[in-house]
Amino acid sequence: MFEEDPVDDLPAATLCHLVDGDDGAAGDGQPDGDDGAAGDGQPDGDDGAAGDETLLIHKKRGVGSDQWVGPGGKVEPGETVRECVVREVREEVGIDVLDPEKVGVFVYRSDDWDAVVHVFRATEYAGTPEETEEADPRWFPVDDLPLDEMWQTDREWLPHVLDGETFRGRFVYSDAEPQEVRIETGVAPSL
Repeated sequence: MFEEDPVDDLPAATLCHLVDGDDGAAGDGQPDGDDGAAGDGQPDGDDGAAGDETLLIHKKRGVGSDQWVGPGGKVEPGETVRECVVREVREEVGIDVLDPEKVGVFVYRSDDWDAVVHVFRATEYAGTPEETEEADPRWFPVDDLPLDEMWQTDREWLPHVLDGETFRGRFVYSDAEPQEVRIETGVAPSL
């Protein structure tokens, strides 16, 4: 990470950005077709390019509530970050992520919560995303994300993740406003 960020004392958390292309929601056995509308919970995949859509959740509670984010959460004691992201996606949207790949890491600091957040990208899963007590999942075209309803810093790094790039970053918030936003792309996500 960055030299000013001792991270040993910070709790760990995860985020997962599931992307879908033209051949159906990977692993769900359902064809895409052109019958899904953006935001209807089903991938559209109408233009044939890989990674055309991403699954976001509208958080109902906890960190990021009332925002569109990727599924994820806090790492439990004895759990790896990969185990955490698989568990959190299952709990929040009812699917099993089959191929989570770590593509980013960032230090997040705010007035009330600090963490090291490990970001994963996945293309294969089993099941159909469903609304839960924690989240309402929706597929969005990667070129039409609900940016005004996302964390401001997510707007900075998410396009890199959706393009298949790696990154690391540092984000400092105060009074719910970003005070520092630092991103390095094309680097191995350490930690």
